[in-house]
Amino acid sequence: MCGICGFTGYRNDQKAVIERMMKSIEHRGPDSEGSFCGGEITLGFRRLSIIDLEDGQQPMESADGNLHIVFNGEIYDYKELRAELEAAGISFRTHSDTEVLVNTVQQYGEKALDKLRGMFGFAVWNEKEQTLMLARDFFGIKPVYYAQIDGHFVFASEIKSILAFPGYKREVNRLALEQYLSFQYSALEETFFKGIYKLMPGHVLIYRDGKYEIKSYFKARLTPGQWKDELAEPVVKLRQGGKPDMQQLQAQLETILDDTLKHHMLSDVEVGAFLSGGVDSGYLAAASGADQAFTVGFDEGIRYNEVEKAAQVAKAAGLKHHIKIISKEEFWNSLPDVMYHMDEPSGDASAVALYFLAQEAAKHVKVVLSGEGADELFGGYNIYREPEALKMVGWVPFGIRRAVGRLAAKLPDVKGRDFLIRAGKKVEERFIGNAYIYGEKEKNQILKGGVTGQTTQEYLNPFYKEIENDRFFGKTDRNKHTDKACRIEKKSGSLGKSHLQDMEKMQSVDLNYWLPGDILQKADKMSMAHSLEVRVPFLDKEVWALAAGLPKEAKIADGTTKDIFRKAVSKYIPQDTDGRKKLGFPIPIRVWLRQDDWYQMVKEVFTSKEAEEFFHTEKLLQLLREHKEGKKDNSRKIWTVLTFLIWYHTFFYGESSERQLQSN
Repeated sequence: MCGICGFTGYRNDQKAVIERMMKSIEHRGPDSEGSFCGGEITLGFRRLSIIDLEDGQQPMESADGNLHIVFNGEIYDYKELRAELEAAGISFRTHSDTEVLVNTVQQYGEKALDKLRGMFGFAVWNEKEQTLMLARDFFGIKPVYYAQIDGHFVFASEIKSILAFPGYKREVNRLALEQYLSFQYSALEETFFKGIYKLMPGHVLIYRDGKYEIKSYFKARLTPGQWKDELAEPVVKLRQGGKPDMQQLQAQLETILDDTLKHHMLSDVEVGAFLSGGVDSGYLAAASGADQAFTVGFDEGIRYNEVEKAAQVAKAAGLKHHIKIISKEEFWNSLPDVMYHMDEPSGDASAVALYFLAQEAAKHVKVVLSGEGADELFGGYNIYREPEALKMVGWVPFGIRRAVGRLAAKLPDVKGRDFLIRAGKKVEERFIGNAYIYGEKEKNQILKGGVTGQTTQEYLNPFYKEIENDRFFGKTDRNKHTDKACRIEKKSGSLGKSHLQDMEKMQSVDLNYWLPGDILQKADKMSMAHSLEVRVPFLDKEVWALAAGLPKEAKIADGTTKDIFRKAVSKYIPQDTDGRKKLGFPIPIRVWLRQDDWYQMVKEVFTSKEAEEFFHTEKLLQLLREHKEGKKDNSRKIWTVLTFLIWYHTFFYGESSERQLQSN
């Protein structure tokens, strides 16, 4: 795990600039650094040594000396790829996955991306062609940012490294703020810093002669009843009517999960595990062979503390269990640091808890396993059961439901009101992801100047249309059917139509927006803040090859979520953990915001000069008072604005801003 950065174009101060950029991301790789200054390219690298501790230094050349690479991540099939390249006559000087990666790109060009199994953000400079290639992994586990500044193309693992490049003028992207207030994370391709962009998951960027082109090489598209051709063996036999054999499907999932764990444990240093009280992390901690596990909690009652449940899993697995209890004082005091390391605002309070979890783990290990992705792949969120609940009023004509929903929206906030509102909307109108903080009317009320860009629904409409129009075989040739399945579909006349139900549309939104924008963003930034590598075994392309084709019945069944996954891992964890309802990562901000100390601190932020730049502060104070007095639970609305303001102060007024401005 590392930090990468670089820029195109010659400068007299190339060495000084790249050193400044590398210094800003030193936390990503404290073990060593390296740089390459060519005529038209400058590459920088900070290393956290995990594999080939002695010889894995970057930047690294290809065997023919033409390609130069800086790489952040892990390639889990690098041993298999190395054998393939050696058979083709390529020799190696090290035992690192980086050397395998650069030579795979040398051998196959952009098609190398289809061969990779891992997490990555990398840059490859081709000296002969004078081109730069940036690539980001399938799901967006590792970040890549870029910008064009005064004729230079600049890139880095973190935005703060680009901020250290001379000539960039900081300006807030207000359109990003508008969407953030609904999504609780940075949803747009252009970041909160105007002119700085994120390379999206599953995309590759080619820069040549002052211009760049971005291509998609992977899309996370669900294909219920189909399975990707990456699987080495047939997945399941189809029963009468084209339905899969669930027992055989479960057995296949168990085999794939075992394989991904073996690959993710490859390391020259010890690998530990994050451990909550849930099934995902419980399985990883118990089945991986890790020796140490790490848990955090809060001293605010059983609702906000899963330490005891995690301890049961740790005891059963024979793990050394490290626990950190977070106080509300240190939680608050950490916020500027958390927002600095996040690069962009995050309204997800669990990012702060993850900051402390990573801090504790980093005292003992360099690498941990974490359960990100299981809920998105296997249908683990409780909200995915909503379409089934709405079926109880499905007999009512939709026009009537819509009219009732509009009337309900005018009622006070009473029990059953939200159900009626949602029953009167299509899934495309009501679902933007796991978080929906501010509606359009609310944003117009609190934002100075109101909403000037797209609504959240307008922003997501193209995606909804795309997944609705995806045909049976998808837009690429990655999806395949058995002959029997094709005969069944042809006979029914449904071949070529979209097969996504409402639950699967919701899952698709989370896979493509919530997962990379919130879940993986905080996992990368909070772990790397403490020089800790987080590996996410569920987000493996072999796991995806099976998960993408799971029918809804394998996910939402028996009154629970991710049903087949729970059954597949049940032998590794206590029965109580296996069957528990998903809680997420409970954070007591609702409680703390009603206490006098936090109330006063937030009030000061909401009446600051920073707040007055963007918001009608009297509206913010109204939200705060209503929550303090117990009239409404406005905690998530308050927190989303609060963290934006802390981020804004940190990067535009605070100490980190001054450091960066001085360096420029």
